[in-house]
Amino acid sequence: MTRKGEQYDGAFDLESLESSLCSGDRRALARAITLIESKRADHQAQGTELLERLYPKSGHAFRLAVTGAPGVGKSTLIEALGLHLVDLGYRPAVLAIDPSSSNTGGALLGDKTRMEVLSRSESAFIRPSPSGDAVGGVAPRTREAMLLCEASGFDPIIVETVGVGQTETAVAELADSVLLLLAPGGGDELQGLKRGIVELADFVLINKADGRTKSTANILAADYSAALSILGRANDEERVQVQTCSALEGEGVAEAWRVIEQNMQYFVDSGERVMARANQARQWFWIEVKELLSSDIAQESALAIVMSELENDVAKGKLLPVVAARRLLKEYRAAHKLG
Repeated sequence: MTRKGEQYDGAFDLESLESSLCSGDRRALARAITLIESKRADHQAQGTELLERLYPKSGHAFRLAVTGAPGVGKSTLIEALGLHLVDLGYRPAVLAIDPSSSNTGGALLGDKTRMEVLSRSESAFIRPSPSGDAVGGVAPRTREAMLLCEASGFDPIIVETVGVGQTETAVAELADSVLLLLAPGGGDELQGLKRGIVELADFVLINKADGRTKSTANILAADYSAALSILGRANDEERVQVQTCSALEGEGVAEAWRVIEQNMQYFVDSGERVMARANQARQWFWIEVKELLSSDIAQESALAIVMSELENDVAKGKLLPVVAARRLLKEYRAAHKLG
């Protein structure tokens, strides 16, 4: 027996899938994300066609990235924030990026199990995805999944990064706003002095401001406010704000959302969102170009042999990587008579 939107041969009925997805059907949205994440060539072709159909219906939602080191309470905060948004009449979608299993390639943790209350809401959508080989805290097809969520009427789109700390700079290339979540007692007191994800953050939230760690959280918030003031944002509207919250108790979540909304309104009114989305589209274009060229080279048997030989020479220290890369490019051009 097949599910709606699919056929017996494993192909997807795009007409039915598109119709169901655009009507807000969460199961159709989940199947569409499965389609664009598939590595099967036929699924990839169908996924591209589906994205082309839905592209004009996307781009309207607010895109928020939530990042921070493991253990700071990202999932707890997102669930509390998501429930607050549902109460306000929003339809939030959560794309939770989990570390990949080295055995199966699937997500190890599965944030849907960590957001049980939010996942039961008909107004919310939660999708855990494995990070795979992607770097920067996101999954290989996070951008496409965001477009599908938007076409299905979800807004805002919340991306929870995998949680690897200072290297998660890729989130700034796909989100409108970046929320950095920290917690007292985890060594984060030193991070305010480092540039990286801290510099890219639009809002810093200190979690676990409750019980015995409340005073420590307040001190950490003051330290971060001082550290971030050194970065010298252009004006008061762009200045990074630092607040405290208790995601577990729900304290400070509504206040945090108000600040995020204010920042987003300035982002839209100033015209910065239009420019940012254009830059993100350019970056996405070049990412796809690089991936397609790399895949094209790997699939050509003759070039694959050359690539393997060059890779071995690089590993043995016989050849400089940049020299090897240029030789491979020369072989590729010769094979395609590109001059």
